[in-house]
Amino acid sequence: MSEAVVIIGSGLAGYNVARELRKADANVPIVVVSRDHAGFYSKPMLSNALAGKKTAATLVMKTAEKMAEDIKGRVIGNAEVTGIDTEARTLTLASGEVLPYRDLVLALGADPIRLPLKGDAADTVLSVNDLDDFAKFAEALDAAAGGLPVKRVAILGAGLIGCEFANDLLHRGIEPTVLDLADRVLSRLLPPEASQLLQDKLQAGGTSFRFGVGASSIDKAGNGLKVTLSDGNTLETDLVLSAIGLKPRTHLATQAGVLTGRGVMVNRELATNVPHIYAVGDCAEVEGHLLPYVMPLMQQARALAATLSGKPTPVAYPAMPVVVKTPAWPTVVCPPPANAAGQWVVTSTEEAVEARFTAADNPEQLLGFALQGKAVTQRQAMAALVPAILA
Repeated sequence: MSEAVVIIGSGLAGYNVARELRKADANVPIVVVSRDHAGFYSKPMLSNALAGKKTAATLVMKTAEKMAEDIKGRVIGNAEVTGIDTEARTLTLASGEVLPYRDLVLALGADPIRLPLKGDAADTVLSVNDLDDFAKFAEALDAAAGGLPVKRVAILGAGLIGCEFANDLLHRGIEPTVLDLADRVLSRLLPPEASQLLQDKLQAGGTSFRFGVGASSIDKAGNGLKVTLSDGNTLETDLVLSAIGLKPRTHLATQAGVLTGRGVMVNRELATNVPHIYAVGDCAEVEGHLLPYVMPLMQQARALAATLSGKPTPVAYPAMPVVVKTPAWPTVVCPPPANAAGQWVVTSTEEAVEARFTAADNPEQLLGFALQGKAVTQRQAMAALVPAILA
């Protein structure tokens, strides 16, 4: 039986498990299998790369070869896993190579949710979920259907990624239109007052918002596109970017007999129901918690590395504020637990907003918060007052 730890996925989750494991165990063989080029980059940087004048090439911080050196292991790029044999503890690649494993880590990531759009240009809708996606997006921005630079972009979704891309596009001289079925930006994360202020700042920069509507169909219209909305109105644009959310990749896990819910279901030690198979990152549902952010996956990587090196360690989730990359109006949010009983208390000035979500039965207990403008400097101090997600 192989002594190798095989990691499927070369995103932040997969590579951080490899790095942490190498720190914990100098000798265990590590193999990283990636469906793309396997270069190391930070996915969160994709939504503010335009402002930094970054290209797909310059976003790559380390090549696959360099990462193999760093983790003192093997990195297999452009490889598709076609099957996992849990009894033999092997996985098979499309190339025919069979990789035995001691332990298998699923760092599969997530795919963009696809809307069932109609129209003869529905297949032109872009999303940016990885480096290859960003390369296509950047190329599309440079030349629309008529060969002219894009001036109009419609963004589907006024959530975290939609707002970040709207802010980033302003740096390209593009004034995007953001559509959302909700009635405000970041409706699931921010109180109404904070949503309105973020919207105001983005609008001041040139972003337009249309709420209570979604896209029904995308059709070609001259050198551009026509978006037909759910209320029957239409919108002329050059490009459509979908940013309505992610769905964990669970197909490979399901084929292997691993239990899945919203994501790949794991316990506090990141273990699935199948012996020797673990999951981390955007695909991992940890005791009901599905948190597609950087801080949770870093906590997972450290805990799993310890477990794989012989020191079983349950993952802990402290309060983990999320930084919204909207320089037009800096925003940090630490959402309260879903269905938490309480209320938002908002204090605001022209330069700062401090919103506290306090428990209904104990107004002194802080369950979540949102900070904007100059108040974002209070992030760590406020986080220390919020109960851990998983202690």
